[in-house]
Amino acid sequence: MADDLGEVIVEATRNGTYLKVTAIHVATGTEATAVGPAAEPKATERLAIAKLRRLVAAS
Repeated sequence: MADDLGEVIVEATRNGTYLKVTAIHVATGTEATAVGPAAEPKATERLAIAKLRRLVAAS
């Protein structure tokens, strides 16, 4: 999914019914975070990576 970005670190932290996913672009250190339902971890991860793509493209 993040192949076009290069190396990306993805970290997920659950807090009750919510999941916080942080995606970090290794080459630039840019971070993007998304929060969503814990029942949909892949959707929240996709959102965090999409946000990261926008941030990296803008820099």
